[in-house]
Amino acid sequence: MPKHLQREIENLKKKLLSLGARIETSVRDATLSIEKRDSEIAKKIIDDDINIDHTEVEIEEDCLKILALHQPVAIDLRFIVAVLKINNDLERIGDLAVNIAERAIFLATKPKIDISSDLLDMAHNAQSMLKESLDSLVNHDAKLAHKVCASDDIVDQMNRQMYLKVQEAIVKNPEQISSLIHLLSASRHLERIADHTTNIAEDVIYMIEGQIIRHKTEEYK
Repeated sequence: MPKHLQREIENLKKKLLSLGARIETSVRDATLSIEKRDSEIAKKIIDDDINIDHTEVEIEEDCLKILALHQPVAIDLRFIVAVLKINNDLERIGDLAVNIAERAIFLATKPKIDISSDLLDMAHNAQSMLKESLDSLVNHDAKLAHKVCASDDIVDQMNRQMYLKVQEAIVKNPEQISSLIHLLSASRHLERIADHTTNIAEDVIYMIEGQIIRHKTEEYK
Protein backbone atom coordinates (compact mmCIF):
# COMPACT_ATOMS: atom_id res chain seq x y z
CA MET A 1 0.00 0.00 0.00
CA PRO A 2 1.42 3.45 -0.90
CA LYS A 3 2.40 5.44 2.20
CA HIS A 4 0.07 8.36 1.42
CA LEU A 5 -2.89 5.98 1.06
CA GLN A 6 -1.94 4.22 4.29
CA ARG A 7 -1.76 7.58 6.07
CA GLU A 8 -5.18 8.66 4.82
CA ILE A 9 -6.73 5.31 5.78
CA GLU A 10 -5.26 5.60 9.30
CA ASN A 11 -6.63 9.13 9.64
CA LEU A 12 -10.01 7.94 8.43
CA LYS A 13 -10.01 5.11 10.97
CA LYS A 14 -9.17 7.56 13.78
CA LYS A 15 -12.06 9.84 12.77
CA LEU A 16 -14.51 6.93 12.64
CA LEU A 17 -13.44 5.60 16.04
CA SER A 18 -13.68 9.10 17.51
CA LEU A 19 -17.23 9.37 16.16
CA GLY A 20 -17.98 5.92 17.55
CA ALA A 21 -16.79 6.98 21.01
CA ARG A 22 -19.03 10.06 20.89
CA ILE A 23 -21.99 7.92 19.86
CA GLU A 24 -21.30 5.49 22.70
CA THR A 25 -21.37 8.44 25.09
CA SER A 26 -24.64 9.72 23.62
CA VAL A 27 -26.36 6.34 24.04
CA ARG A 28 -25.02 5.91 27.56
CA ASP A 29 -26.06 9.43 28.59
CA ALA A 30 -29.48 9.06 26.99
CA THR A 31 -30.06 6.00 29.15
CA LEU A 32 -28.67 7.83 32.17
CA SER A 33 -31.03 10.75 31.58
CA ILE A 34 -33.99 8.36 31.89
CA GLU A 35 -32.51 6.52 34.87
CA LYS A 36 -31.65 9.74 36.76
CA ARG A 37 -34.66 11.68 35.43
CA ASP A 38 -32.19 14.37 34.40
CA SER A 39 -33.39 16.63 31.60
CA GLU A 40 -30.10 18.59 31.55
CA ILE A 41 -28.16 15.50 30.44
CA ALA A 42 -30.81 14.88 27.80
CA LYS A 43 -30.59 18.44 26.47
CA LYS A 44 -26.80 18.16 26.05
CA ILE A 45 -27.28 15.06 23.86
CA ILE A 46 -29.78 16.93 21.69
CA ASP A 47 -27.51 19.98 21.39
CA ASP A 48 -24.48 17.87 20.39
CA ASP A 49 -26.31 16.10 17.57
CA ILE A 50 -25.47 18.78 15.01
CA ASN A 51 -21.74 18.23 15.66
CA ILE A 52 -22.19 14.50 15.11
CA ASP A 53 -23.98 15.22 11.83
CA HIS A 54 -21.10 17.41 10.67
CA THR A 55 -18.55 14.70 11.52
CA GLU A 56 -20.56 12.12 9.60
CA VAL A 57 -20.51 14.32 6.48
CA GLU A 58 -16.78 14.95 6.89
CA ILE A 59 -16.03 11.23 7.09
CA GLU A 60 -18.15 10.51 4.03
CA GLU A 61 -16.33 13.21 2.06
CA ASP A 62 -12.97 11.73 3.13
CA CYS A 63 -14.06 8.29 1.90
CA LEU A 64 -15.12 9.65 -1.49
CA LYS A 65 -11.85 11.56 -1.79
CA ILE A 66 -9.81 8.41 -1.13
CA LEU A 67 -11.85 6.42 -3.65
CA ALA A 68 -11.41 9.11 -6.31
CA LEU A 69 -7.71 9.81 -5.78
CA HIS A 70 -6.27 6.41 -4.85
CA GLN A 71 -8.64 3.82 -6.34
CA PRO A 72 -7.97 1.31 -3.52
CA VAL A 73 -8.41 -2.42 -4.13
CA ALA A 74 -8.92 -5.62 -2.11
CA ILE A 75 -9.06 -5.14 1.67
CA ASP A 76 -8.42 -1.38 1.38
CA LEU A 77 -11.47 -1.02 -0.84
CA ARG A 78 -13.55 -3.17 1.52
CA PHE A 79 -12.41 -0.98 4.40
CA ILE A 80 -13.56 2.22 2.67
CA VAL A 81 -16.90 0.66 1.73
CA ALA A 82 -17.36 -0.58 5.31
CA VAL A 83 -16.51 2.86 6.73
CA LEU A 84 -19.09 4.53 4.49
CA LYS A 85 -21.78 2.20 5.82
CA ILE A 86 -20.64 2.17 9.45
CA ASN A 87 -20.47 5.97 9.40
CA ASN A 88 -24.12 6.13 8.36
CA ASP A 89 -25.20 3.62 11.00
CA LEU A 90 -23.35 5.55 13.72
CA GLU A 91 -25.10 8.76 12.70
CA ARG A 92 -28.47 7.00 12.85
CA ILE A 93 -27.63 5.64 16.32
CA GLY A 94 -26.87 9.22 17.34
CA ASP A 95 -30.30 10.29 16.09
CA LEU A 96 -31.92 7.49 18.08
CA ALA A 97 -30.03 8.60 21.21
CA VAL A 98 -31.56 12.06 20.65
CA ASN A 99 -35.01 10.47 20.39
CA ILE A 100 -34.46 8.68 23.71
CA ALA A 101 -33.25 11.95 25.27
CA GLU A 102 -36.46 13.63 24.14
CA ARG A 103 -38.46 10.89 25.85
CA ALA A 104 -36.33 11.40 28.96
CA ILE A 105 -37.18 15.12 29.11
CA PHE A 106 -40.88 14.25 29.17
CA LEU A 107 -40.49 11.39 31.67
CA ALA A 108 -38.48 13.64 34.03
CA THR A 109 -41.67 15.64 34.65
CA LYS A 110 -43.75 12.57 35.55
CA PRO A 111 -43.84 10.04 38.41
CA LYS A 112 -41.42 7.16 38.00
CA ILE A 113 -42.81 3.97 36.47
CA ASP A 114 -42.01 0.55 37.95
CA ILE A 115 -41.10 -1.08 34.62
CA SER A 116 -38.43 1.52 33.80
CA SER A 117 -35.81 -0.90 35.22
CA ASP A 118 -36.62 -3.29 32.35
CA LEU A 119 -35.78 -0.50 29.93
CA LEU A 120 -32.42 0.03 31.63
CA ASP A 121 -31.57 -3.67 31.28
CA MET A 122 -32.37 -3.43 27.59
CA ALA A 123 -30.25 -0.29 27.28
CA HIS A 124 -27.25 -1.98 28.88
CA ASN A 125 -27.49 -4.83 26.38
CA ALA A 126 -27.66 -2.41 23.46
CA GLN A 127 -24.71 -0.44 24.82
CA SER A 128 -22.64 -3.62 25.18
CA MET A 129 -23.43 -4.56 21.59
CA LEU A 130 -22.33 -1.12 20.38
CA LYS A 131 -19.06 -1.27 22.33
CA GLU A 132 -18.29 -4.77 21.08
CA SER A 133 -19.07 -3.86 17.47
CA LEU A 134 -16.57 -0.99 17.65
CA ASP A 135 -14.04 -3.21 19.43
CA SER A 136 -14.39 -5.75 16.62
CA LEU A 137 -13.58 -2.98 14.15
CA VAL A 138 -10.52 -1.80 16.08
CA ASN A 139 -9.16 -5.30 16.60
CA HIS A 140 -10.25 -6.80 13.26
CA ASP A 141 -12.09 -9.43 15.31
CA ALA A 142 -14.62 -11.24 13.13
CA LYS A 143 -15.50 -13.65 15.95
CA LEU A 144 -16.57 -10.78 18.20
CA ALA A 145 -18.55 -9.24 15.33
CA HIS A 146 -20.44 -12.54 14.89
CA LYS A 147 -21.19 -12.49 18.65
CA VAL A 148 -22.70 -9.00 18.31
CA CYS A 149 -24.97 -10.17 15.48
CA ALA A 150 -26.19 -13.10 17.56
CA SER A 151 -26.93 -10.78 20.52
CA ASP A 152 -29.52 -8.84 18.53
CA ASP A 153 -32.13 -11.54 19.22
CA ILE A 154 -31.82 -10.86 22.95
CA VAL A 155 -32.63 -7.16 22.55
CA ASP A 156 -35.50 -7.98 20.18
CA GLN A 157 -36.98 -10.29 22.82
CA MET A 158 -36.58 -7.66 25.53
CA ASN A 159 -38.40 -5.15 23.33
CA ARG A 160 -41.28 -7.58 22.87
CA GLN A 161 -41.45 -8.13 26.63
CA MET A 162 -41.49 -4.39 27.18
CA TYR A 163 -44.45 -4.05 24.82
CA LEU A 164 -46.38 -6.66 26.82
CA LYS A 165 -45.51 -5.02 30.15
CA VAL A 166 -46.54 -1.59 28.91
CA GLN A 167 -49.79 -3.03 27.58
CA GLU A 168 -50.50 -4.56 30.99
CA ALA A 169 -49.52 -1.38 32.83
CA ILE A 170 -51.85 0.75 30.71
CA VAL A 171 -54.78 -1.45 31.76
CA LYS A 172 -53.82 -1.21 35.45
CA ASN A 173 -52.79 2.47 35.47
CA PRO A 174 -54.57 4.33 32.64
CA GLU A 175 -53.63 7.66 34.21
CA GLN A 176 -49.99 6.90 33.28
CA ILE A 177 -50.68 6.21 29.62
CA SER A 178 -48.60 9.14 28.33
CA SER A 179 -45.55 8.12 30.33
CA LEU A 180 -45.95 4.48 29.37
CA ILE A 181 -46.13 5.33 25.67
CA HIS A 182 -42.94 7.41 25.98
CA LEU A 183 -41.27 4.48 27.75
CA LEU A 184 -42.37 2.12 24.99
CA SER A 185 -41.04 4.55 22.39
CA ALA A 186 -37.66 4.61 24.15
CA SER A 187 -37.68 0.81 24.09
CA ARG A 188 -38.31 0.81 20.36
CA HIS A 189 -35.44 3.27 19.83
CA LEU A 190 -33.10 0.97 21.79
CA GLU A 191 -34.18 -1.95 19.63
CA ARG A 192 -33.32 0.09 16.54
CA ILE A 193 -29.93 0.97 18.05
CA ALA A 194 -29.25 -2.75 18.39
CA ASP A 195 -30.27 -3.23 14.74
CA HIS A 196 -27.84 -0.55 13.54
CA THR A 197 -25.14 -2.02 15.78
CA THR A 198 -25.73 -5.38 14.11
CA ASN A 199 -25.28 -3.66 10.75
CA ILE A 200 -21.90 -2.36 11.95
CA ALA A 201 -20.83 -5.85 13.01
CA GLU A 202 -21.91 -7.26 9.65
CA ASP A 203 -19.82 -4.63 7.88
CA VAL A 204 -16.81 -5.53 10.03
CA ILE A 205 -17.24 -9.16 8.97
CA TYR A 206 -17.42 -8.04 5.34
CA MET A 207 -14.28 -5.94 5.77
CA ILE A 208 -12.30 -8.80 7.32
CA GLU A 209 -13.66 -11.83 5.48
CA GLY A 210 -15.01 -10.32 2.26
CA GLN A 211 -18.30 -12.05 3.02
CA ILE A 212 -21.72 -10.39 2.97
CA ILE A 213 -23.84 -12.02 5.69
CA ARG A 214 -26.88 -9.73 5.70
CA HIS A 215 -30.15 -11.70 5.92
CA LYS A 216 -28.21 -14.88 6.78
CA THR A 217 -28.99 -15.38 10.47
CA GLU A 218 -27.41 -18.85 10.41
CA GLU A 219 -24.06 -17.09 9.87
CA TYR A 220 -24.36 -15.51 13.33
CA LYS A 221 -24.03 -18.78 15.18
